[in-house]
Amino acid sequence: MTTPWPPPRTARRPLAPRVAVPREPVDPARIGRRVVRRRARGMDAVAVAAALEDTRFDARQNSRFEDLADDVRGRAELAEWERLDQLLAAAPAGTVYDPDTDVVVQAELAADAAAAAAREAELREAARVAARADELQALRELHALEQTEPRDGDEAARDELTRRAGGYVQADVDAWLARALGAHRGHYRDPAAREAAAGLLTPPVLAHAALLAELVRLVPGADVDELAFAARLATTEPEAAGDLAVFLARARS
Repeated sequence: MTTPWPPPRTARRPLAPRVAVPREPVDPARIGRRVVRRRARGMDAVAVAAALEDTRFDARQNSRFEDLADDVRGRAELAEWERLDQLLAAAPAGTVYDPDTDVVVQAELAADAAAAAAREAELREAARVAARADELQALRELHALEQTEPRDGDEAARDELTRRAGGYVQADVDAWLARALGAHRGHYRDPAAREAAAGLLTPPVLAHAALLAELVRLVPGADVDELAFAARLATTEPEAAGDLAVFLARARS
């Protein structure tokens, strides 16, 4: 299977963050709803209705002041008291409010847990990418990058190295990935990984890989140094390099 060229127009994976993902921003509306639920625990319909009237009175008073007119938390508290009032009005007489059995509350808690798990997974992935980028940096300094087998996620590590360098192209890392992709080394032995690379690597890297694959088929046993021109062509004219790879594939077939 050859490297796809031209690559499909798929969204590239965003650069992996170097710093921890920021905490969830403060949500005044959510705070207001939670305050109401804590207060309402154990209240019956009469008590909730009284609390609702008090909240409505406070809302009318606050509306007179410009700095309180846009009170997000206050509006959320009022809306939550109204919801609880309707909830208990429809419940059997004597029912008291319990957030532990409130389906709306439980759905929110489940959504919060899922969001927290997603944030944790994002943090772990960011840490993994950063650690791999550190490893690749050490290998390049030891001139041992070419002897390293690429693995799943190295595209994101490549992006992280580029981000750290202020956007400068990591020519040696790009060439390493292109050679591995063209030769189906490392995780690129998997056809699915090669297909995914079209949306994870830049056009010059993909063109370099495609051109190398065809040149090696044309001249088996060619030394890597003999094909250095392929990297220069792919870097300066990626579209032309890709077109050349397609032409060579046609000629070979």
